Amino acid sequence: MRQQNASVYTVTQVNHAIKLLLEEQEAFCNLYIQGELSNYKKYPSGHHYFTLKDADGVLSAVMFRSDAARLRFQPENGMKVIARGRIGVYPQRGQYQMYVADMMPDGIGALTIAFEQLKQKLYQEGLFDEAHKQPIPRLPERIAVVTSPTGAAVRDILRILKRRYPIAQVVIYPVLVQGKEAAGQIASAIQAVNRRDDIDVMIVGRGGGSLEDLWAFNEEIVARAIYASKIPVISAVGHEPDITISDFVADARASTPSNAAEIVAADSLTIRNFLYSADNALRGDMQETLRACRLKLETLDKRRKLRTPKGYIQDKRYQLEHVSGQMVSAMQRILAADRQRFVEQAAYLDAYSPLKVLSRGYSVVTKDHVVVSSSAKLHKEDEILVRFAKGGAVCTVKQVKRKL
Repeated sequence: MRQQNASVYTVTQVNHAIKLLLEEQEAFCNLYIQGELSNYKKYPSGHHYFTLKDADGVLSAVMFRSDAARLRFQPENGMKVIARGRIGVYPQRGQYQMYVADMMPDGIGALTIAFEQLKQKLYQEGLFDEAHKQPIPRLPERIAVVTSPTGAAVRDILRILKRRYPIAQVVIYPVLVQGKEAAGQIASAIQAVNRRDDIDVMIVGRGGGSLEDLWAFNEEIVARAIYASKIPVISAVGHEPDITISDFVADARASTPSNAAEIVAADSLTIRNFLYSADNALRGDMQETLRACRLKLETLDKRRKLRTPKGYIQDKRYQLEHVSGQMVSAMQRILAADRQRFVEQAAYLDAYSPLKVLSRGYSVVTKDHVVVSSSAKLHKEDEILVRFAKGGAVCTVKQVKRKL
């Protein structure tokens, strides 16, 4: 029997509570687990379900389609792997499982795990973004090389630059390229190059070697120094198959130090051929321009106004006088026509003038300044004004006759 005041939970509540407890544990949010793959199955949805096991236990796991698409190998039952992910609970089944974000075959060592961890961290921070990368200048005047002063890499770089691009000035920044102090020296050298204002591009790298030999270029301090560089950086570490964190952060990756020298400097023969072609094209354009100008000059030379400018001016003076005479004649005709229309309109207005009517013996009667056109508007004793052609008379109405 349950005790008084004891809480009663549903199964779902318990499962969700456990789920929250696990998700709040930072240690369970991003951990690496070593185990053997078992019951591995890829569903049509693209999700991968499997079990990680060792001699004394098993752990259910799932890798969703978006994460599984980034796998660089084909997982198989019995394969030993190292999986990275988080621990969570699937409440509907009441079981905890691992949600795998990445997975690699086991046996590649702690350095590879460290490499993947740092790569993931810097990727999420945006240090690999293409938008941050700077273009490599085509014809740099001064090139900085951060590498070992005694290695084969620096000899290859100098040899190729001397052959392909001898006009460039090369500044060597000698550093250790392996060992505990190497990463700090490389980062400091990159920062020192950036304190100068006369370097156009920088090569950072070394020759080939094992993963341990190349590890300085996988250190976070070097990656951040490259990312912060205002001068374009070419990463030239190892041979073609070698990949380092520096390659992801740098503005350009060279497969070898020799390839870096080829990237940073155009072949002098190529430049010479380009200049030769440009010279020919420029000469052709200039000759075409001169030919066009000469043709235009010959055309202008044939014009009379250039050959005999005085005669040309005299011709224009005759034309001006002719046009001026035409304009004067046109204005006279217009004025005569307007004068005739004015006379006609004046006669018309005079013929219909009220004063003209009055001069023929008619008169105009007004009452209170209003013309009286009918006897019906008058009354006995009304005072009216009778206007004649000359003068007028104020009269009083003695009698109103409606009809005459």
